[in-house]
Amino acid sequence: LSGLDPAQPYFQDTPIEVRLDKSDAEFVDVIHTDIAPTIPYLGFGISTAIGHLDFYPNGGEEMPGCDKNALSQIVDIDGIWEGTRDFVACNHLRSYKYYSDSIIYSDGFLGYSCDSYDDFETESCFPCPEEGCPNMGHFADKFKSQINNDTVKLYLNTAESKDFPLWRYKVTVTLSGTRKVSGYVNIALYGSDGNTRQHQVFQGTLQPDNSYTSFIDAEINVGTITKVKFLWNNNWINLTLPKLGAATITVQSGETG
Repeated sequence: LSGLDPAQPYFQDTPIEVRLDKSDAEFVDVIHTDIAPTIPYLGFGISTAIGHLDFYPNGGEEMPGCDKNALSQIVDIDGIWEGTRDFVACNHLRSYKYYSDSIIYSDGFLGYSCDSYDDFETESCFPCPEEGCPNMGHFADKFKSQINNDTVKLYLNTAESKDFPLWRYKVTVTLSGTRKVSGYVNIALYGSDGNTRQHQVFQGTLQPDNSYTSFIDAEINVGTITKVKFLWNNNWINLTLPKLGAATITVQSGETG
């Protein structure tokens, strides 16, 4: 049984007989996309973990792409009717859109087991354990044989618009150079299955010999990494022509470690 943002009003904290619960089937997976309190945020989705696997994409409260202005929301690429529905309940409706995409991307939407979304954004829940990470959506039942009677809360990030799945990597860049400069560092990943756009690793004071670590949620699964492109910029015209390089770049896949 798959719950697509089960309703919060009149169902939150009620007996299991009147709402979705993991006792309703051999395997219950849930996608939570609108768990902000009904008052004052008009959250429509239940926040409680109620299945065997409970996925909280983007933390479960506010979905990327749902903060567009009213006009751009209503005049949607999928049509006026779809756009109007999104304007009224964008976060709530993201659950079925993620599920639809999950049918196409059998290797996407990996959920990382964490106590909270704040923990997910640190290194404490990365990479996937030896037994792997469950896939949110249609292929969640691939993990069915590994569940017990506990509830597992899983976190991940998604893109702002279709296609929604992202693949998580941990990137550490150690800089080389002669002196510090303010600016930013971007990298792009190249692999056997394609390459990503540029992703920012760090912005601020760039100090040679320092290491900077960031998580990157890439728009494709690059497969086996063959090359990493390194770019930096100080945003200003600097007549002293400062130079920086990358002494080392380490990339770790969330899926395989």
